[in-house]
Formats: sequence, C-alpha cells, structure tokens
Amino acid sequence: MPKILRAVAMERCIGCYSCMLGCARQVHDSLSMIRSGIQVRSLGGLTAGFEARYCLACSPAPCAEACPTQAFEQRPGGGIRYKEARCLRCGRCAQACPVDAVIMDRETGRPVVCLHCGRCVAFCPHDCIAMVDSHHHV
Repeated sequence: MPKILRAVAMERCIGCYSCMLGCARQVHDSLSMIRSGIQVRSLGGLTAGFEARYCLACSPAPCAEACPTQAFEQRPGGGIRYKEARCLRCGRCAQACPVDAVIMDRETGRPVVCLHCGRCVAFCPHDCIAMVDSHHHV
C-alpha cells in the first residue's frame, strides 16, 4: 500500500523548521525554506502552536486534473507525481489546490509541492510528521 505524509502530532512541534529545510535541500535541491513541499507556520506565537501545510493526497487530485500537460500525474494512493519537463509553469495546479499546498516558486516559476517521499520525516526531532498507509484508492 502506498504511503502518504501526515502531521500526526503537531502539538509537539516547536517550530524548528527542520522538516522544511530537509525537504528543500534533499527534494528540491535548495537551501530556501520557500522551496519546501511542507510548510510549517505558527498559529500565533509559541503558545498557540504550529500547523503543517502539505499536499493532503487528494484522490482524484484537483491539481493533476487542472494541469494541461500532465506534468502533475495522479499518484496511486493519492497525491501527485511531478514531471518537470512537461511543466508549462502556468500555475493552474496551484489555483486548483483546495488547501493551497502548491506554491509557485517566484524565481523559477516551478510549482513546489509535497511528493509524499517521506524525506522530511527523518528531520523532525519530535516525530510530529510520519508516513502512513494510504487508505485512498485511485
């Protein structure tokens, strides 16, 4: 069964952004947290906690349905696969995402989205995020 990313214990998140840096560096070959498929945000200060924004593995994926060139393809179990060579950088994927999880990189024009690869999980020191079995069927 395919695995998908889930924020399983955000109450333990301290806002260290290690997951974002791990994703940006290992998946998107960048040192900028803006180029991370997972975005951690404060809910209003340290006492309010943090939330994680990432692809929720929709099935069917509205971003894939909106892509005119199939640069975003439906992934078995939910979510998408991204094929950069097919991407027109039109932004339709970002417009179609119901949770604003697709970010258009201002420098490159490319979409940045969680690919459910799980590389960010190892960087979280408090096990706030995890890869879990997908219960979706394509």
